[in-house]
Amino acid sequence: MPRIRRSGPFLLALLLAVLAAVPASAAAPAAGAPPRAETSPVPLTDLAVTTTQVASGLSRPTAVVAPDDGTGRLFITEKPGTVRVYHPGTGLAPDPLLDISAVVDTSGNERGLLGIALPPDFAESRELYLAYTALPDGAVTLARHRLGETRPEVLLAQEHAEYSNHNGGQLAFGPDGYLYWSIGDGGGSGDPFRSGQRLDTLLGKILRIDVSRSCGARPYCVPADNPFTGVEGAREEIWLYGLRNPWRFSFDSADGSLWIGDVGQGRWEEIDHLTPGEGGANLGWSCHEGFEVFDPDHCTSGAEHTEPVFTYSPYTGGCSVIGGRVYRGAEYADLAGGVYLATDYCSSTVWALRPDGSGGYEQAEIGRMPTQVTAFGATAEGELYVVNDLPGGLHRVSVAREEATCRVDRAVTAWGDGLTTELTVTNTGSAPVDGWTLEFSLPLGQTVVSDWNTDLTQGSNVITASDAGHNGTIAPGASVTLGYLAEHTGDTSPPERFMLNGDACAVGD
Repeated sequence: MPRIRRSGPFLLALLLAVLAAVPASAAAPAAGAPPRAETSPVPLTDLAVTTTQVASGLSRPTAVVAPDDGTGRLFITEKPGTVRVYHPGTGLAPDPLLDISAVVDTSGNERGLLGIALPPDFAESRELYLAYTALPDGAVTLARHRLGETRPEVLLAQEHAEYSNHNGGQLAFGPDGYLYWSIGDGGGSGDPFRSGQRLDTLLGKILRIDVSRSCGARPYCVPADNPFTGVEGAREEIWLYGLRNPWRFSFDSADGSLWIGDVGQGRWEEIDHLTPGEGGANLGWSCHEGFEVFDPDHCTSGAEHTEPVFTYSPYTGGCSVIGGRVYRGAEYADLAGGVYLATDYCSSTVWALRPDGSGGYEQAEIGRMPTQVTAFGATAEGELYVVNDLPGGLHRVSVAREEATCRVDRAVTAWGDGLTTELTVTNTGSAPVDGWTLEFSLPLGQTVVSDWNTDLTQGSNVITASDAGHNGTIAPGASVTLGYLAEHTGDTSPPERFMLNGDACAVGD
């Protein structure tokens, strides 16, 4: 579950509290129910994700959706302004389903046609919703397009002229039937407009609107239970705020919870998970980045921030988190049912997250995606696909079970502002390990002072611990022990995930 922190202009310590569950929508579980934990016994470290390319020749694809109309098709947006159609039986259709390139601003690397959503009645209405940056000035724009018509109908736009980056662009219909739309903070470095914490702008937000009807001069309505309806000076369309560039978010079809991948400034990429109905939550940017204070001058005394459930440092080779989806298909249900998958545009690492039923999250690295993945999509039946930017392909996602060949047990002794952590690495595979490197990330605020039985280096919060020569071979069933002395600023927890020679390890005590 997400946690709440309170911040002031000079807050350096994080006060953690469990967020109470709030009433869910009619399409979600009973009021107060948390995200459900799956009963699958498969440890996340035993999962392995692979992909198979099924189409090529796409022009910088940005999003994938599936019409629930019995056709088995996928619709894929391309950044220049076209929507392509893929069918597993016939492949990628040569002609686009629609082309709005005449109204799309593609200047700058992050502008273009960015998102697509299909309403529940798409089979009858033949309408779809598009998010793009519009000519002439790059305004981030939401439009409705009816197939067969020549131009989209603009519903809502937000000025975004000064910088070309941080446009957001995800669109999705929630379990409540409303349309949700993400917009970045306006671009530049460090949130120069302070958009994240402001409520008088749509920048740095996720919006929630009713596109099934119009209200007054608006071609849409604001739901009466939106959190800022009637609040003076606030944009009533806002559902969540405090976001930097929420490039991709998704709803879990089983419980209605919302998963968000928010691209970081440079120290932390983050994933957020909110229960249904958490409108009004402040995710912290640009007061916080991840768990850290980013800019004290952007903090408001007493403000409550919802913490991420997962962060990673781009120092591991990443650059931009690509928020994914919870697997709810049938083919791999026994393995990955209820598991959230995400990746990174640069590192291509696949992360798996799953609520543990006790307020925390299991997590593991379980494979690699193709280079430069930009978005996940799912068929109407819940099977997953991804698209990658360059060279522009569509890939089907598969999950297999490969039991972890290593296990790491942890023991921490803490005092004052110091701690020691002892790690026991066991070879659970059938082949000896001849020379090893253990990679892991330290909790926030820990700095290694010294180490033993290893050659250890620390870069930011990322640790690389190599064998010390005398312990370089680990026979099947055997173990080696290593450790380190560290200073800390309050968090004395052990590392949560480990990679031994590039393979994910199971984690013990």
